[in-house]
Amino acid sequence: MPVGPDPDVVYPLPHYKNLVFLKNIITRPNIEVGDFTYYDDLDDPYNFEKNVIYHFDFLGDKLIIGKFCAIASGVKFIMNGANHETAPISTFPFAIFGNDWEQINEGADIKSKYPFKGDTIIGNDVWIGHGATIMPGVKIGNGCIIATGALVTKDVPDYAVVGGNPACIIRMRFDATTIERLNTIAWWNWGAEKIMPNIKLINSADVDALEKANL
Repeated sequence: MPVGPDPDVVYPLPHYKNLVFLKNIITRPNIEVGDFTYYDDLDDPYNFEKNVIYHFDFLGDKLIIGKFCAIASGVKFIMNGANHETAPISTFPFAIFGNDWEQINEGADIKSKYPFKGDTIIGNDVWIGHGATIMPGVKIGNGCIIATGALVTKDVPDYAVVGGNPACIIRMRFDATTIERLNTIAWWNWGAEKIMPNIKLINSADVDALEKANL
């Protein structure tokens, strides 16, 4: 019985080398990516990790991306290492340079000196458009669409369409009741043996039928 593409291949489109199933090229332990999430880069898909910036191991923050996401070329994830203090007179990060400047931190762990906004988490079935930027600690819900060039500075609820700088909600893809139903169905967690016979429903607008298939 057909089971669909192999989630463990690098190039799911054999004759197109600009698109990869992302989890299969990740080298950093602090980046986690789910099955079938793809990244398509205009130049080289191995650029992805270069676009996860200010991501320092000693801070411990993670970039976590769910399953079945579509990430376009040039998307950037800015991590917690980019954060500076804003309360002091100067935003300059004196403490990181040592040579007696670390005394500004009064003996505390250096990573406690600067704002830490936690992990950046992208849900399942999220489409992130070309050149979008995701700021540190942002949580993007399931089924969201992030418009081309958007600067996402705050959390995005499930199934929202956001765009702009800073990004704001343009519309919701479904009403609240339907969103709750879709999150309960959670088709992205189905195995291949269940996705395959229901692939047309997943790619339809018939939530009732998809819900019945989940029973």
